[in-house]
Amino acid sequence: MARDLLAQDSVAATLERITASATELVEGCDAAGILILHGTQVESLAPTDPFVTDSDVLQQEMGEGPCFDAARTAQGDRVFRIADLTTEHQRWPAYAPRAAALGVGSMMGFLLFTDDEDLGALNLYSRKPGAFTSDSETAGWLLASHAAVALSSARTHAQMEEAVATRHVIGEAMGIIMGTHHLTEEEAFDVLRRYSQESNTKLRDVARRVCEQGTLT
Repeated sequence: MARDLLAQDSVAATLERITASATELVEGCDAAGILILHGTQVESLAPTDPFVTDSDVLQQEMGEGPCFDAARTAQGDRVFRIADLTTEHQRWPAYAPRAAALGVGSMMGFLLFTDDEDLGALNLYSRKPGAFTSDSETAGWLLASHAAVALSSARTHAQMEEAVATRHVIGEAMGIIMGTHHLTEEEAFDVLRRYSQESNTKLRDVARRVCEQGTLT
């Protein structure tokens, strides 16, 4: 499983493999998804079932819930195991009854983290109360640990590819400007940089426009 996660060729494929692995390997897991928290806004990634997204949206609307807590917890428990949603009205009075109405019986949440960054939460769902055991929690924790490393690696690779692509586009745009206006390499880059600042446009977007249109205007 660890080799399989690291072998995926994109961040999206890695995320999908993580959640699929959860349903395959963790006993009692009917569905899984990854929740990323941006302030109070929730991003639901690679859900294996529509009710995973429904649960994430519900937690955002209510501003509470176990997955919401897992994604924003910087200290303390990094694992949440909820045996029965119908008994959690005290911890999450707004979320729990509505989640139960969605068909969620029990849940587990694992913070996806590496040594230097928090990445979000891997959330596992069962339609039955009491579906997750201590063995399920151990399996989920092992999966989350490997998943965090694989996800971090996939993101780093994607960022490197983007950086290389950006450098190539900027170099091509500089070549066009140098040939059109008979400028040096330094002068051409300065033209791109000034236009980027004056138009409040990212440098790579300015360069892409030159490559597509042959000019800045």
